Amino acid sequence: MKFLFVTRYSSLHALASQIQKEGHEVKYTVLSRTEKEVGDGFVEKIDNWEEYKKWADAIIFDDSDFGDVCERLRKEGHKVVGGTRYSDKLEFDREFGTTEMKAAGLTTIPSWEFQDFDSAIQFIRDNPQRCVVKPSGKAQNDKVLSYVGQEEDGKDVITILERYRKGWGKKIKRFQIQKFVSGVEVAIGAFYNGKKFILPALVNFEHKKMMNNDIGPSTGEMGTSGFWAMDTRLFKETLGKMESRIQGYVGYFDINCIVNARGIYPLEFTPRFGYPTLNLQLEGILSKWGEFMYALAAGHDFPLRTKRGLQIAVVVAVPPFPFSDNETFRKFSEDAPVVFKKPSTEGVYPCEIKLVDGEWLLTGTSGYSMVVTGAGSTMGDARKEAYSRIKNIQVPNMFYRTDIGERWNRDSDLLQTWGLLT
Repeated sequence: MKFLFVTRYSSLHALASQIQKEGHEVKYTVLSRTEKEVGDGFVEKIDNWEEYKKWADAIIFDDSDFGDVCERLRKEGHKVVGGTRYSDKLEFDREFGTTEMKAAGLTTIPSWEFQDFDSAIQFIRDNPQRCVVKPSGKAQNDKVLSYVGQEEDGKDVITILERYRKGWGKKIKRFQIQKFVSGVEVAIGAFYNGKKFILPALVNFEHKKMMNNDIGPSTGEMGTSGFWAMDTRLFKETLGKMESRIQGYVGYFDINCIVNARGIYPLEFTPRFGYPTLNLQLEGILSKWGEFMYALAAGHDFPLRTKRGLQIAVVVAVPPFPFSDNETFRKFSEDAPVVFKKPSTEGVYPCEIKLVDGEWLLTGTSGYSMVVTGAGSTMGDARKEAYSRIKNIQVPNMFYRTDIGERWNRDSDLLQTWGLLT
């Protein structure tokens, strides 16, 4: 079959490469000018994807702002993996997402939407409490702007908002203040074929901070651990309640939650491929990806086969990650080689990498260089495999967390105790 991939920031080529290895034809477009070199040498790159839409048996998009394009293509008769206007709004408009959660019968955490910092600061002064700041719209892509309050009276959040007002006032147009709820942070996601979810679902645990023990700036994600499960209570009370509401959407759909002894509290929707979640899925799914993606795009059911046990994915990054600084990237990271001590790339997925004369070189701008995965019957086995693969890699100034998956024993015990995995 023929697959056309359209990506804005280019981390989709690991999936494109996998489908190409299975014997299918692949063409790949990167829309961002600064990421144009990413994926070079791994897959065939094209400039104008619209010229190839009739060529493709399926077109695959990877972000949440292609909904209107995907709907147009579907009306033209194309088979598409990608969003809808509705799914785009679920992610970018936090207030709308919360409203839809309530309408679907999900239990939500109290939250308040603001369009200016002064009003939010006054609100916390009038209602002192521990809370979380979450930008809405495109600004939420800068994960370093999300802030989890530490003080019960909210004074640290007021300080953060005052600094955001000075430094980010033009970028953050809308944001949400959410009441802090303690518990285990866990996400539940599954692939949706336009009509229903394809099980099993992926129960996954994100590690968002830059350093071990959740210290440092938020990065989006430094690693993920997870496992596949069927019709659990966690699925029924989250994705299951959204199943009839997202019809038309095609692709991976994830809900991040806080859970505790009192219940399940959804935090946000991610209606798209996630990173490094996609790499975790590449490690954990046994089915042929080309057949699976085509079945999703065509609206077919599919007998998805996945590994038993557990999988982890570890982000290996270089400066300036998690910040954006083109000069720092050029100075410390651009065109740096990736050296493999032994000639094996199994479980190593290139992200902002290009292939030149058989050599992996760093490119792009962010320093999000690669993701390394592992799997095993226990979390210890999965961790051992992933970190042994990392030890085979040498990149100047590379860094990564060494504790991905370590909190599994505690988190899994709590989820079992609360009856969420049955």
